[in-house]
Amino acid sequence: MSTQARGLNNFISDLRNAKSKEEESNRVEVELAKIRTKFNPGDAKLAADGSNPSLSSYQRKKYVWKLVYIHVLGYEVDFGHAEVLTLVRSKKQSEKTVGYVALSLLLRGSDPVMGTIVDTMKKDLTTAPNASGKKKKGSIKNDAVQCLALCSLANISGLELIQAMHVEVQHVLVSKTSTEQVKKKSALCLLRLTRTSPNLVSGREFAPHIGQLLQDTHLGVLTSVMSLLNGLASQHSSDYESLIPHVVHILSVLVMKKQCAREYLYYRTPSPWLQIKLLKFLQLYPNAVEGHGIGMDASGYVSQLINVVSKILMETDVSDSINKSNADHATLFEAVNLIVAWGTTCPVAMREGAMKLLGKFISVREPNIRYLGLMTMAKLAQIEGSVEGAKTHQATVLVSLKDADISVRRRALDLLFVICDTDNAERIVDELVAHLVVADASIREEMVLKIAILAEKYATDLRWYVDTILKLISISGDNVSDSVWHRVVQIVTNHPQGDLQGYAAATLFVAASPHRCHETTVRVAAYVLGEFGFLIAERPGMSGEEQFHVLHQHWFNVSTKTRAILVSTYAKLANLYEECRPLVAPVFARSKNSSDVEVQQRCVEYSSMREAFSPESVEDLLREMPPFEDKRRSALELRLLETEGEDSAAVTKASTPSEVEQQRALQSAEMLSNPPIEEEMEPIEEQEDETDMEEPDNLQESQEQAFDVAGEEPPENISEDVVQNGSVDPTVVGIPKELIPAMRKAFSNLCTSPSGVLFENTLLQVGVKHEYVGAQGRISVFFGNLHSSALKNFKVKVDQPDHLRMQMQGTQDLLDDGEYDSVGCTVATKTQAKLLVLVEVTAPFDDAPSMRITFETEEGVQHDYPLRLPLVATCFMEPVNLDPGAFMQRWKSLEGPDRECQEVLKLPAASGIDEAYMDRVANLIVDGLKFGQCDGVDPTPWTVSGAATFRTGAKDANGNNINVGCLVRVEANPKANAFRVTTRTLHPLCSKAVKNVALVSIKLAA
Repeated sequence: MSTQARGLNNFISDLRNAKSKEEESNRVEVELAKIRTKFNPGDAKLAADGSNPSLSSYQRKKYVWKLVYIHVLGYEVDFGHAEVLTLVRSKKQSEKTVGYVALSLLLRGSDPVMGTIVDTMKKDLTTAPNASGKKKKGSIKNDAVQCLALCSLANISGLELIQAMHVEVQHVLVSKTSTEQVKKKSALCLLRLTRTSPNLVSGREFAPHIGQLLQDTHLGVLTSVMSLLNGLASQHSSDYESLIPHVVHILSVLVMKKQCAREYLYYRTPSPWLQIKLLKFLQLYPNAVEGHGIGMDASGYVSQLINVVSKILMETDVSDSINKSNADHATLFEAVNLIVAWGTTCPVAMREGAMKLLGKFISVREPNIRYLGLMTMAKLAQIEGSVEGAKTHQATVLVSLKDADISVRRRALDLLFVICDTDNAERIVDELVAHLVVADASIREEMVLKIAILAEKYATDLRWYVDTILKLISISGDNVSDSVWHRVVQIVTNHPQGDLQGYAAATLFVAASPHRCHETTVRVAAYVLGEFGFLIAERPGMSGEEQFHVLHQHWFNVSTKTRAILVSTYAKLANLYEECRPLVAPVFARSKNSSDVEVQQRCVEYSSMREAFSPESVEDLLREMPPFEDKRRSALELRLLETEGEDSAAVTKASTPSEVEQQRALQSAEMLSNPPIEEEMEPIEEQEDETDMEEPDNLQESQEQAFDVAGEEPPENISEDVVQNGSVDPTVVGIPKELIPAMRKAFSNLCTSPSGVLFENTLLQVGVKHEYVGAQGRISVFFGNLHSSALKNFKVKVDQPDHLRMQMQGTQDLLDDGEYDSVGCTVATKTQAKLLVLVEVTAPFDDAPSMRITFETEEGVQHDYPLRLPLVATCFMEPVNLDPGAFMQRWKSLEGPDRECQEVLKLPAASGIDEAYMDRVANLIVDGLKFGQCDGVDPTPWTVSGAATFRTGAKDANGNNINVGCLVRVEANPKANAFRVTTRTLHPLCSKAVKNVALVSIKLAA
């Protein structure tokens, strides 16, 4: 053998004796060049498959082995594939062995040449072993070849190869003539194939074959089949549920009867690897024992399974032999994981027994067993009703928190996190805070995060939560991430009830008073004092001036990020207290040239704010921040999920709301469901008596304002004479007065609908189709000739206000460019002229752009029609869905005469207000005005509330689009037969425009 491989041995020796990487690389390059010359000599004729037929068997094997060795060393080998395939096709076992090894390493499933070897691999797989067991010299051992083919197929795993070969692999697996060795290889090969192509096997059809394989007496076959079954069942568990009795029977034979071949007995434990695979499979079916308990008359496999798990729990103990102890405890912990998977369906006595056993394991000296015990107990404690059993071991867990092994300490921390509840939260948190002082740096950040989550979840008094976080900052401030102190700010801001905000402000004032305190304390103190410092300003020694001095003493010791927060706080203090303005102004003046862009920009903007805006606007800009949005998962929970993963017991615990959190949410919901609404319906009733005598005039005035959504009269240069009979020149004909109501109604309908007729008489029909996305719109206008003759000199002129960017194109000569000699176009009878307007809004507005149409009939009569395009502010709205609390908070923040617009609409006596009317109003708010309806804001069905954002294409200094938030409330009083429409936005023109469109829409809904 050594003589035959002499060349290979010499090559390997040369590489091992190389003194440098460069020398090795040069030797490999020389050898590759030599092999390439042998495989493809210039003067020799190659075979059809690209191989060199002149090579002997010894040479081909030797050179391929060298390529394999070079590849294993990490060098790229991109030739010799034809020789490898030639070896695979050989009928000699020695050549096939080399060929399959090289095939597994040197080729990929996506290589084009793989298609040429499929038939050979199929033949090698399906060839039955020799029945006589006698082998001739040089003949092939069929089971060995089958194993080689299976191993190569599993390693290559190309999609095309899998599709071509998976049926043969399944046949080999279920064949009665296959040997145990082949069955093991084929099961593992099929597992690899299904991982690459998950839907390769039909579970319902293949499950009976798995059942037959599970009746095999060879434990090696059973172990491989269980690996395959676990892989398949993890993808489609329902298809393999019928195999549970087979699995339970095998487990019972191993655990209860201890029947096992001697070669599979590991330190007197029958095949622990198979037991673990069996238990893992059963964990996929958590309802297997539902409704059964220990001692109950459970029939079939359920009783057998309960007895097996009970015996594993009762008979497993710590052994003197480390190997036996490891094997037994691996099986035990999988049995406990099975109980965890069963959850509340597991018999209570079994859960209690598992908890008692784990309590014994977490106190042993062996760190591995203690680690597994702590981890498994944390999972078991998550089951409802099991946490009380885990709490009895709290003292032992606290001792493990001081273990020398960092992994044990982490698992102890997880278990404490899981067993914490309202009863023991303060003690556990205090213990963790005390241990934080001496904890290693490697675990401090994790401890801080979990302490912060526990303090929030179980704080019956949020003042204790604030105190706890301040302790964390003082003890381990460097490990307190931004998400921790951000969460403190959110909770303090979102809970105005009680004296939490004042307490937090006072506590942080004291915490920031020492000249030396952690920078995180300065950050949270700066934010809270800026928002709620006014609550303690009247207390001795806590005035606005004192608050400034306490914060500013840290100015030169903190980072630029903290200085940016301080700048905002100084601006708010200067806004609230006159005595702080002389103190703040020099700071802003010095920092206008700061090297940090954020600090510089804030100082410049705050300094110029009072010069650029009115005092009322500055007051609004610097008022306290609104409550933060409550998300399903807080930033701390997301941070924990990021560090530990979804399967962690701590993550599951953190995502489950505690009783305290549920009570807080209930209190917030009650407060939001009964908010202090200042606007009631009484004013409508009070106005009813005052308007009875003036109803016709007021109603007409309201209609005029509502129909003209712009809130204006017709264009100034169009007099009443023009509207009726044309201009002073009697040859110019305008819009007849009797068409004005229909025209206004058509305009109003188009303001809330995507298409329709804007104007129509016996001569002309004007249709409009418009659509909008964000701040941009596309308006198509069609001018149809209804007359019996052509309309000549047809021109359209559209007003282009400053707040709209317009691009227009249409029929040739249709647009009036203002030139005197413009002739216009001719619209033949029964045809249309078309106008396309692309528009982008840049600022709030309350007027619709005008459109003048002029034309001349064949009789020589000139017509001049002043219209308005249905282009109003609500066209550029984007709906916003707010919960009741967020809506009312924003509603209150938009108080003020410049932001609110309100009007009462009294309906005619013939129009009554009922629930159907309110449904139509709600649909108009959503579909017509493009507002998002905010359900639950009011307990009465006679109120509709909505929120939206007015989109513009204008940019601010940072390049962001300027948008305006808009809120609307429509309140009905059926008794007074009246509506009150109230709009609140940051811009008065938006408020007026939304109010006008809402009024006309409500009247049209009657």
